[in-house]
Amino acid sequence: MSQATELHRAMMQILDDSACLSVQELAHATQMQPEWVLERLSAGLLQGELQGGQWRCLGTTVVRARRLAQLETTFDADPQLAALTADLMEEVAQLRRQLQQLQRHLSEAL
Repeated sequence: MSQATELHRAMMQILDDSACLSVQELAHATQMQPEWVLERLSAGLLQGELQGGQWRCLGTTVVRARRLAQLETTFDADPQLAALTADLMEEVAQLRRQLQQLQRHLSEAL
């Protein structure tokens, strides 16, 4: 199996809704320090759950965490501003998906 295929398979496992990541795993996936992840979890900028005194995050949190890290590092953005920007980006993407669905339904009805 090629390295690209193995990497793709590993990423799909991580992004699975049922995957549960530790702070260290999320830090590794975002190429940030564990302290960075803990600060965003504590501030509510990333979603996670405390289980037995340890934070656990769904695999889908990787996408948001990477987006926050990119916004903070690229634009030297405050974490709160990066989170607000990520919220808006996620909402725009959701609205675009809804619009595409409506357009498909409309074209099928005509």
